[in-house]
This record gives sequence, C-alpha cells and structure tokens, in this order.
Amino acid sequence: MINVIAGRYAEALFQVGEETNSTTKLYEELNAVVEILKSNKDLYSVLKSPLVSKGERKEIVEKIFKNELSSSLTNFLKIIIDKDRVSAIEAVEKSYKELLNEKNNVIEGIAITAVSMKEDELKQLEAKLSSKYNKNVTLENKVDESILGGVLVRLGNEEIDGTVKNRLAKMKDQLSQVIS
Repeated sequence: MINVIAGRYAEALFQVGEETNSTTKLYEELNAVVEILKSNKDLYSVLKSPLVSKGERKEIVEKIFKNELSSSLTNFLKIIIDKDRVSAIEAVEKSYKELLNEKNNVIEGIAITAVSMKEDELKQLEAKLSSKYNKNVTLENKVDESILGGVLVRLGNEEIDGTVKNRLAKMKDQLSQVIS
C-alpha cells in the first residue's frame, strides 16, 4: 500500500520537476532530505508525530531547510506533512529515483564479487552490460567472500550468475545425476 502511495507522490513531484526542468536537482534535494532524516532520528520522529501540530512541523521544515531547498521541494514537504505521509518519504525517494532512471535510460545494479573490483574492471563490466541492454548501466560493487570467485550481477529483477560457487553447484548436480 505504501509503495502505491509513494509512487503517486513521486510522480507528482516528478511532474513538477519536468515542468521546471529540474528533475535531477529535485532528486538531489530529496535524497539529501532523506539522508538528513535517516541520520537524525529525533527530527524524523518529530516530523512524523501526530502530537506536534502540522503547522509546527511545517515551520520546522522551513527553518531547517531555509535557503537549502527549492520552493518546489519545500512545498512538497509541506504537502506530505499535511497528508501525514512523512513516514513514506524514503519510499517516495526510491520511486522518484526509478522515474528519473527511466527518463535518463539508466539501469542500476549490483555486482557481487569475492574481492573488491578495481574501478576500471567495474567500468568495463558496465560498458558490456550497457551495450547488451541498450541502456546506461551503473553498478555498485559489493563483496561477498562466499561466492568464491567470478561475479554475480543483479539488474532489477534479472540476475546474471557467473560465480564459481554457482558453477560448482551445477557440476555437483550433474555428477549426482550421473552417479544415481
């Protein structure tokens, strides 16, 4: 349910960004607000609290983010306070980023390896996947020593498993079929 709500709010904010040619700027501001709220639990709690009046919460937002945010995002924050949707702001940010990635023809993914990849290796992998999917692929490298070697790439709902662990599991299955 919250994802549907977050999607609607993200779409509304994205439309404002489209009209003002500021979709990327709005995302950067929204991301900064979410990071501030994540790192400052007390502020986040106050903005979500029904015990603090909506007027006071909007004043807090104005004072804290004065001269830091565009009027579009400030007004957006006031709207989500009015509608008691502050708790959905992280989901709104995620949905907004998906819309921005779609607009910019970008796919974000994760490359999981046994050891950290070098920057040039990561760029080569991104280039290969970009040409395969005909989109701009950006990858984040995560280390998981349990995969032994190779790389596991997750792009959206798709998974490309080129790990040693996976190959060994397949060989084990094949050998167990031959033996039985």
